[in-house]
Amino acid sequence: MKKLRWIKRLPLSAFLWFYFVISLYPLIYLLFYSLKNNDEIFYQNPFGFPTTFRIENYINAIKSFDILRYFRNSIVVACASVFFVIIIALFFAYSVSRINWKLAKLANTYITTGLFIPLLVIMIPLAILERHLNISGTYLALIFPYVATGLAFSSLVFYASFRTLPKEIEESAFIDGAGILRTFIQIIVPLVKPAIATAVIFNFLTYWNEYPMAIMLLSNQKLRTLPTGLMNFVGQFKTDWGAMGAVMVMASIPTIVIYLILGENVENAMTVGSAVKG
Repeated sequence: MKKLRWIKRLPLSAFLWFYFVISLYPLIYLLFYSLKNNDEIFYQNPFGFPTTFRIENYINAIKSFDILRYFRNSIVVACASVFFVIIIALFFAYSVSRINWKLAKLANTYITTGLFIPLLVIMIPLAILERHLNISGTYLALIFPYVATGLAFSSLVFYASFRTLPKEIEESAFIDGAGILRTFIQIIVPLVKPAIATAVIFNFLTYWNEYPMAIMLLSNQKLRTLPTGLMNFVGQFKTDWGAMGAVMVMASIPTIVIYLILGENVENAMTVGSAVKG
């Protein structure tokens, strides 16, 4: 009986393993890419194992192109933006989904419309606004618009999660003497951890890889983020592609780590409501 089940599952298992290898290959290729020189990358050995492990590509990326500064800037901007987006979106989504007030539906609709506004439409108004606010040469030049553009998606995710929670949870807390703020922080927020993990991963990946706003709104060269810092690798006559590959490998590490930490919560995001009800 077990052998028959194994045979039935064999096509699906083979397909999943094939998909796993196909998905993993770009990461392996990028790792090999970062350990080669320009000749190997384009002519001698573009797809194979590196003939020589050129660790100097990483050293060159750190010393010659000052990539650690761009790395630090991206960490500061992405983490600060994610923090403020999550806090604001949590409070907003809770207020429009669990508290009855006249303009709750209108406010939720207003925030949700942010999903349908093209980024390029607001670039010029943003640049003018930041120039008048004198923040174009600071981290706030990116943090403010990142938070504003991330609120729509995060609020939508939290709104859907809050709506799945039964009202009896809050009623029990109120009977025990807990206020709205205490109920929200100590009881409701822990129940939507999967939704929070989903919003954190999505927003962090967006901010970490974002390029148009970073290149147009941030005038201070010392505060450039990692995607804009990659432009320094492209020379007029020659480009160090190996060092650029080393930077891309290092840039992938934070996103992979965050997903490994929060990935299990993301898988449970669709079942949090039913789990609480059960």
